[in-house]
Amino acid sequence: MCGLAGFITFAAETRTDDLVFATGQMTDAMSHRGPDDSGVWVDPAAGIALGHRRLSIIDLSAEGHQPMASADGRLMMVFNGEIYNFAEIRRELDALGHRFRGHSDTEVMLAAFREWGVEVATKRFNGMFAFAVWDKETRKLTLSRDRMGKKPLYYGWCGNHFLFASDLNSVSAHPRFSADLDEGALALYLRHGYIPAPYSIYRGFAKLPPGTLLSLDASNFSRARAGAQPEPYWCARAAAEYGCANPLDVTPDEAVDELAGLLADAVGIRMIADVPLGAFLSGGIDSSLVVALMQARHSRPVKTFSIGFGEKQFNEAVHARHVAEHLGTDHTEWYVTPADALNAIPLMPAIFDEPFADSSQIPTFLVSQLARRHVTVSLSGDGGDELFAGYSAYFTNRRSWGRYSSVPWPLRMAGSQMLLTLKTDAWDALFTRLGPVMPSSLSRSNAGTRLHRLARVLKQRTAETAYRNLMSVWDEPGLLLNGAGEPPTPFTDRTRRASLPGFVERMMYLDTMTYLPDDILVKVDRASMAVSLESRCPLLDYRVYEFAWRLPVTMKIRDGRGKWPLRAILYRHVPPALVDRPKSGFAIPLGEWLRGPLRPWAEELLSHLRGSMLSEAPVMHAWKKHQEGVADLNESLWTVLMFLAWSTSRGRPGTPRERVHSVTTIENHAEYRAGR
Repeated sequence: MCGLAGFITFAAETRTDDLVFATGQMTDAMSHRGPDDSGVWVDPAAGIALGHRRLSIIDLSAEGHQPMASADGRLMMVFNGEIYNFAEIRRELDALGHRFRGHSDTEVMLAAFREWGVEVATKRFNGMFAFAVWDKETRKLTLSRDRMGKKPLYYGWCGNHFLFASDLNSVSAHPRFSADLDEGALALYLRHGYIPAPYSIYRGFAKLPPGTLLSLDASNFSRARAGAQPEPYWCARAAAEYGCANPLDVTPDEAVDELAGLLADAVGIRMIADVPLGAFLSGGIDSSLVVALMQARHSRPVKTFSIGFGEKQFNEAVHARHVAEHLGTDHTEWYVTPADALNAIPLMPAIFDEPFADSSQIPTFLVSQLARRHVTVSLSGDGGDELFAGYSAYFTNRRSWGRYSSVPWPLRMAGSQMLLTLKTDAWDALFTRLGPVMPSSLSRSNAGTRLHRLARVLKQRTAETAYRNLMSVWDEPGLLLNGAGEPPTPFTDRTRRASLPGFVERMMYLDTMTYLPDDILVKVDRASMAVSLESRCPLLDYRVYEFAWRLPVTMKIRDGRGKWPLRAILYRHVPPALVDRPKSGFAIPLGEWLRGPLRPWAEELLSHLRGSMLSEAPVMHAWKKHQEGVADLNESLWTVLMFLAWSTSRGRPGTPRERVHSVTTIENHAEYRAGR
């Protein structure tokens, strides 16, 4: 697990010192991703520079240093991540005559590139990775990213410089960097709370999509500028469509047995490390399953970590503790206070290198900080909901869309116009007055917001756009951005969707293409790497993805609940009573805190609205409604606050790692308890 950076310059003259300095600036900006070692390699004649920061996980010796050259010296590479099947590939390469100095996966990758070529070799890798490899003979640069999008990679042009790096803080540290904020990407952020790939907050810079290769011919500037486009080496869409068209012909018990073996292997290969290893444990289905499979392979107690909150409705720590006690893990927990969150919040703009508003970023960072005190690698349960229909929104929205879509179009439009006749405040006031005689399901706060959202859903002609509106943070981002439009995403662009049979399958696919890589995986990668912790996700092994899509939905959903096969495997290790409960998510009591201990911080940020890109009136209106308790708008407000925090912090000195380690260390808190 590391960070990479580099660039190609097509300037007429390139000096070694300039290349080294610029690359050093880029790698220093992400020292948190690799505190153990750093390296720079440049070729002034070719105008190429590669930089690397290393977090040593496998082969801790100098033989794992990067940038690394192939044995014959033709290729130079920087690599971030882990190739879990590298030992198997190495044995095959050994038989073909390749010899190795150390035992790192990086060296195996380079030999595989020389033996089979970059694309063919990449298809054989099972792992999480981003890499940049330079071929000295062909003057060709190739960038790539793993199939599920675990590891980040940004790229773009600044004049005659092509820049790439693991994060935007690194890209923007290059002396030639210059880019405006992209209003379209910001509109997407306000809708979703994250920026979907391939977009980034900077105009002209993009996220390399998961499962793709991008090749740049550096021998000619015009050809390089025109030809650098991502090409898939593996296609999530094709895998989903193939799986649905070719379901497994097995009994439910046979499916569970096959999945259990696959998951056991996925967990096992992710336990290979030359450093201490543990796991995040929330007490839910996914993390409990991963920990159970880890403990089944381990003779000593696995180290597990969880955090809790004093507010009972948000506290999962007690459930995690019960699972840990049953499995016999070495468990550590930490109860988080508003003060802990307040200490962490100023770090978020540096940790998340573009605006990001999933508030579980805070507990994710805190549990990563807790784990890093004891281990260097931690496994997580991410991916189970998207692959095995775990979100309740799939079922509630399927029912809702089933009702709405059956209504004739003219009636839907008329209903939409009627609901929009009254403003949200008027609906709120009406429901407040009628509260005593209204059913409890209709007398909750946010009545106006919910009815306006329903009005917009009624206008939608497809399940995908309806799902987008049902899941939006801000229903109309353009109102905050003077009418700025949103670029296409899989929600709105038919060409980016898979041809799948049912509502649940289509929503799972949308989440796998957007929410999973651009929210969940971004959150885990940035929060864990901020404290130099590697996070591994066994449920996102691409073999599990392909298998999951071959399971009929009827094998994923039973008795109105998703993730049936994962539950069936977990019940072999943990009594159902310990894990069967409504899904709560990794949430914090944000709405309450914004009215209390976080209010001064939030109001200071909101004072910057007038000088920002956002319209002040709708934001302050939402803030007033939230403070008065008329509506709980914490999600919408958090999206604005995180953008303001990010935009006001740009250009401040100090790398993310320097800021992260200025936080009060967790052992100073009375709530920190080990060995529970």
